Amino acid sequence: MNPKSHTLFHFTKSRDTLKHILRGGFWPRYCLEDTSWLGYKEFPYIAYPIVCFCDIPLSRIKDHVGFYGEYGLGMTKEWAEANGLNPVIYVSSDNAVAQSFRDLNMHAHHISDTSQQNAAKVTMRYLLAHAKPANGTMVVDGGPVQKEFYQESEWRYIPKHENIPEYLKREQFDDADGLGAANDLTKEFCLLRFAPKDIKYIFVKTDADIPGIVDFIQTELDSYPGADLKVLVSRVISLESIANDL
Repeated sequence: MNPKSHTLFHFTKSRDTLKHILRGGFWPRYCLEDTSWLGYKEFPYIAYPIVCFCDIPLSRIKDHVGFYGEYGLGMTKEWAEANGLNPVIYVSSDNAVAQSFRDLNMHAHHISDTSQQNAAKVTMRYLLAHAKPANGTMVVDGGPVQKEFYQESEWRYIPKHENIPEYLKREQFDDADGLGAANDLTKEFCLLRFAPKDIKYIFVKTDADIPGIVDFIQTELDSYPGADLKVLVSRVISLESIANDL
């Protein structure tokens, strides 16, 4: 069995969210990330604009969809690489790698030239946005949940755009109005687009979901050529139908 997939998967709990993705692309939203491994007690969480994907074979997807949702897409790695997605750097425990990230932060803050210091901080934070602990916590429904992140083989899309906040602190993330405004900006400027040829799988939860998704493809995505619509329809599969093979 291959330890990795040749496809990157993105799952969601909502059939409507899947339709929104098919219609407009992936929407990077600000997500709280466990940064306690850096050792800065005043910043245990930072929110970055992220779209997450996993690089695991279908044979290991059952637990993943049980946690993140049973509707999703499988995208080609060629599309991922062309759009700047990158695997996450997993940091194990409080080791020399974690210390190196702290050293980068310290170096950035001690640059005397203000413009160079700001540029160094932006670069350092962008690297940090692609790093996470091998084991840590994520916030679900307002509370922390322990997670073995390393098992997810995560790839990320983190947009860089002058019109969006680079990150949000926890208090900014907890402000519903401020969070909504920040997410509206990523929707306006940073949607992650794709074409039908970039999709390898369209997952729905049950066989009963298939006719609705097929109808949606044929009626709501009719701006694509007919041949592309036929390909998209052929990509629809229910997790229910392949459950015994997972």
